[in-house]
Amino acid sequence: MRVSAVTDGELVDQLSKYLTLGTAVTSDVASGEISGLSNPLTAANIQSWEDKLLSDPKNRLAQSAITVGNLTDIVKVRNAIVEDNIHVFSNVVEFEGTPITNQRSSGRCWLFASTNIFRVAVQQKYGIPSFELSQAYLFFYDKLEKSNYFLQNIIETADLELDSKLVQTLLSDPVSDGGQWDMVVNLVEKYGLIPQSLFPDSFNAQNSAKLDYIVVNKLREYALLLRKAAAASSSSSNTTQGDTLRVLTTLKEKFVQEIFNILVITLGSPPKANDVFTWEFLDGEGKAHTVTTTPLDFYKSVVKFDAPQHFSLIHDPRNAYNKLYTVDRLNNFVDGKKIEYVNVDIDVLKEAAIAAIKNNEPVFFGSDVGKFSETASGIMDVKAWDYKLAFNTSLGLNKADRVRVGSSAMTHAMVLTGVHLVDGKPVKWKVMNSWGAAVGDKGYMTMSDAWFDEYVYQVVTAGTYVAKEVTDIWKGKDYVVLPRWDPYGSLA
Repeated sequence: MRVSAVTDGELVDQLSKYLTLGTAVTSDVASGEISGLSNPLTAANIQSWEDKLLSDPKNRLAQSAITVGNLTDIVKVRNAIVEDNIHVFSNVVEFEGTPITNQRSSGRCWLFASTNIFRVAVQQKYGIPSFELSQAYLFFYDKLEKSNYFLQNIIETADLELDSKLVQTLLSDPVSDGGQWDMVVNLVEKYGLIPQSLFPDSFNAQNSAKLDYIVVNKLREYALLLRKAAAASSSSSNTTQGDTLRVLTTLKEKFVQEIFNILVITLGSPPKANDVFTWEFLDGEGKAHTVTTTPLDFYKSVVKFDAPQHFSLIHDPRNAYNKLYTVDRLNNFVDGKKIEYVNVDIDVLKEAAIAAIKNNEPVFFGSDVGKFSETASGIMDVKAWDYKLAFNTSLGLNKADRVRVGSSAMTHAMVLTGVHLVDGKPVKWKVMNSWGAAVGDKGYMTMSDAWFDEYVYQVVTAGTYVAKEVTDIWKGKDYVVLPRWDPYGSLA
């Protein structure tokens, strides 16, 4: 079932705001019964519009201010900004994790958000005042696995035309920095985790654009070679399907090895999942400790975060609630865990997040961070900027329509560490970002609850924080499959 965002009656009402010809004509326009009309712009049109606009002193003042100033600074709502800068929250995770991390000029927010959650248990266990897990370690293996997965998809779609929508979608984003929660699960279950001190960021981890350029273009090159090999093999009367598959698989392995070489040279040589390493550190009392383990054992025995038992709740008002969704050919691993979303009402996301915070567990979430937000002040609030002040018109798209037309999508992953409740209802949320300590309140941002409604798309939860019916939907594995190009196929 699809949820229609605008009914015919609502469309007539919207059009009536702009048309003065009456309801009958507006209804004809809405139903498409009037066609073939041509109305090119003329100098007289433009002059008339300008005269009408600038006859109002308010519009002349707006023009004078906005042509020489920053639009978002001019339309700020002072009272909302003042209120957003009060960093008081009724419920905060007791041990939020330190230090504030910085992904720098890379798209690794999802890896920073997840490791910022994982590290809390380690810091609590040993009383470590400052600790990070290696984001670069996961970044390396994610790039490698995504390259293998992309080329496998190319092999499996070799019979489709190159300009088919699916193939073009795959080629448009072979291996980005971004990811999703279930991709994190794939990574830590296979490769584990290590302290950041043992595999710190290289320059290219912090500044990934050039690395991405090289890897993406090599993968596109390999994709064309695989498709040509598939076509040549299938056209030969002496070649079986098994022969073709063996040729393509051999080529793919050679191509992935070349990507591996690029990654080692740019990011360094990470430990393997079962390599033994020694980690030395001081606890909160200054006492020295030594831990000898492997990345997999460190994840399972030291971190002890049960990642596979956490799953994604999403709010997608385009589609039916209380169903399990996945996205076709979206993953980072061949035969990896599916990307899974339980679509629920927005209040279910909030209730799960509040329950986790009250239980001292920070919460991974995905949002469209760039809308109605300001990095320096760390404010996310739909009421903090009033564009109607400048233009005498409001932004009328609702959440579902913003997703439909490409105006909004899940672009960034962060961590919820606090919430301010008034009479049991959330008013604002405390957000740990990964843009360094200069952002907002020493690295923390304030998100209004109204912003949560409009621009939060995902909250990762454990089954204990939601109703049994929601967990049962997740465990039921009865998927509604979205196409690869669906907006919920975007990576945070």
